[in-house]
Amino acid sequence: MTEDLSPALDLCEQLLVLLRERPEGLSEYELIQALKRRHSTHIPNLPLTDKLVLFRSHFLVFNALYRLRDRLREAASAHLAISPMAIRLLPYGAGEAALAERDPLRDYYLDLDNLRDTDEADVERLLASFWTRMQGGDEKQAALELFELDRSSEPVTAVLVKQRYRQLVGLHHPDRGGSTERLQSINLALEILQRYYH
Repeated sequence: MTEDLSPALDLCEQLLVLLRERPEGLSEYELIQALKRRHSTHIPNLPLTDKLVLFRSHFLVFNALYRLRDRLREAASAHLAISPMAIRLLPYGAGEAALAERDPLRDYYLDLDNLRDTDEADVERLLASFWTRMQGGDEKQAALELFELDRSSEPVTAVLVKQRYRQLVGLHHPDRGGSTERLQSINLALEILQRYYH
């Protein structure tokens, strides 16, 4: 049985506890599930099948991850690699801070207005843009974005695509409260990516 995370710890510290327990790293999905299993009070304890709950959980975790990465860098104690598929602590390298460039993703997740101002209609528009790009012919990029592999820190492979597919189906299957439309999008994205990664 796993111990609950202390409510006195902020979300950054709770994430640090989980990442230290798993030096091989975790996916975003595994991290959110671990927080829920340990009764973290910092993310919504609601099913991820609701699009807005999923967005808010994702945003809160990534906000905390970027704040944690800044803290670790300032303390020169570790480097935090952040991508939806692989979040892990790495040894600190003194040259990394000097090489750091402006990171638009970091800027987005550290601006809490983006959390407050994004509603269910905005999340729906993000999903709808997938289908628009599909019809416009940019199918590979649209599929990578739907699978959140467009910014992956590791090379995209057939194994990674299948792993992400299983995670997304687990989250969005209609038998588990997900939507048929979302599942159709995921299945189509898999078909597309299998043409490029096999």
